[in-house]
Amino acid sequence: MKKFFACVLAATLLSATVQAQQVQPIDGIAVVVDEGVILQSELDRAVANIRAQYAGRADQLPPPDVLERQVAERLVLLKLQVARAEATGVRVSDQEVDQAIAAIAAQNRVSVEQLRAQLAADGSSFEQFRDSIRDELLVQRLRQRFAQTQVSVSDAEVDAALESQQATGEQYHLAHILVALPEGATPEQIATGEQKILGIRGLLERGEMDFAAAAVRYSDSPNALEGGDLGWRGASEIPAAFAALVRQMSPGQVTDPIRGPSGFQLLQLVDTRAAGQGGPSMVTQLRASHILVRVDDTISAEQAKAEADTLHARIVGGADFAELAREHSDDPSSQASGGDLGWFTRDQFGPDFGAQVAALADGGVSAPFRTQAGWHIVKRTGTREADVGDENERAQARETIGRRKLEEEWNRFLREMRGEAFVDFRTGAAAEAQAADAAPAETPASGD
Repeated sequence: MKKFFACVLAATLLSATVQAQQVQPIDGIAVVVDEGVILQSELDRAVANIRAQYAGRADQLPPPDVLERQVAERLVLLKLQVARAEATGVRVSDQEVDQAIAAIAAQNRVSVEQLRAQLAADGSSFEQFRDSIRDELLVQRLRQRFAQTQVSVSDAEVDAALESQQATGEQYHLAHILVALPEGATPEQIATGEQKILGIRGLLERGEMDFAAAAVRYSDSPNALEGGDLGWRGASEIPAAFAALVRQMSPGQVTDPIRGPSGFQLLQLVDTRAAGQGGPSMVTQLRASHILVRVDDTISAEQAKAEADTLHARIVGGADFAELAREHSDDPSSQASGGDLGWFTRDQFGPDFGAQVAALADGGVSAPFRTQAGWHIVKRTGTREADVGDENERAQARETIGRRKLEEEWNRFLREMRGEAFVDFRTGAAAEAQAADAAPAETPASGD
């Protein structure tokens, strides 16, 4: 979540907002996306934001027409994801948007009012910023829901990953360049893609461009404008088709073109480092049950507190905690088990929740207290010292495998969603390419 808030301030100007029509003079339509639109002013702001991020490094950006097309595609994907989230029942309340904005302001060490003033000074409206935060939260929740329903990791996969990690003992910093191919690509499209990836490989071999600059200029990946950086990954986070290859590479080395499900790729091993070593790790664990009265669009904080006070009075009067949790708790993950949360570390559910549990004696019941989720009543049922070294190692392996699987499935989902959408570019190079019936992509040449 911290990483999300740290980058969302820079990303928000990429968000296309319908409300912009209400706060600005009507301007031209840059792109029609299904039943929505991206205004030319929104596209211009998004391009300007990318140029600002590359201040002093403008030579690393692609030509203006290519940059505009890349940014337009990003906005199209964002628009499609927001629409899918809303159509499938994903909701973000005004209170959650306020909390996100407050967190962004705090991370930038300013107040919300100072943030508002800063946006105004930069020529951005607070309403547009607020809408873009809502869009980012909607997409984040859509991705979380997708992960819960589409991604699973077996114990056998965790065992294999741990065995591989012990064998290699390394993590890998990777970057890539993607030349995308459409679903059911024709032989001509495949030949054009292969010609382009070979041209990019030639530029790198001749030293005419470094890998990050080539990614910014030529890659079709959503992370192209970040230089194709994939970050640090363990062996279990690398697709099996690439893992053996990566282990044989030296830092700085670039693979030959690789044909994958999404197109042709070049993969660079940026650096390597030793993976963290496991071992005994003793921690204090708590066990508790809770009843949650959620605050959302249908119940106010005052109504939720009143219900929590009533439930607390019944518990004090002798009512069974587990029965009340099964009947009244709004936490679906623990409701069926009478509110039981199992064993957890103090800050696992947040510092506020942990502090309330830690302050109780075993068997004690808290007064109602508030967190971002709503109003809680907690009953502490136990405490212990536990060695979680192996448990943490397995949990980390499960998380990394899940993250790799999610990335693969999510990118496939985005490609399918983009392929099924009606997208009509009205201005710029993208419109010209569309009018020319998908003209061939830019092919790098010597001296480009």
